Amino acid sequence: MTGKKRIGLYPGTFDPVTLGHLDIIKRAVKLVDHLVIGVATNDSKAPLFTLEERTHMLTSEAGKLADGRATIEVQSFDNLLVKFAAQVGAGVIIRGLRAVSDFEYEFQMVAMNQRLNTEIETVFLMADPRHQAISSRLVKEIAFLDGDVAPFTTPAVSEALIQRCKQLRK
Repeated sequence: MTGKKRIGLYPGTFDPVTLGHLDIIKRAVKLVDHLVIGVATNDSKAPLFTLEERTHMLTSEAGKLADGRATIEVQSFDNLLVKFAAQVGAGVIIRGLRAVSDFEYEFQMVAMNQRLNTEIETVFLMADPRHQAISSRLVKEIAFLDGDVAPFTTPAVSEALIQRCKQLRK
């Protein structure tokens, strides 16, 4: 007899996806049978890449990380996180933490999400020390200032970021 399939949701803006994000994905597939990576619209963050571009980047980069442990699916969403989690059947939301400042924000989010849906748990994965300083915002800033972003993301994402910055400088 097989048990219920464990579905996890790893949400984010992923603008762009970094090595830190990919590390969390690689570790999250050890915890669930199916991982949905939820790409948030989040226009308030004024994303550099379109929703379709971010979804494509994640699909290309994350698929390699399943390692036979879990299936991975990338979906975009533009509604409340707990509603999206319920839509995809996720029993757990997976979040990465880099620093105390992340914890303070996430702590508030968990409290609100618990009030909205008590059936969905949140699990935090601490960032690998090699990736703690990496944030999409800083990676974009480095790229805009013509710095080397290769240590912070994959070659394909790095190239897309460099090209987008060149387009914006014109």
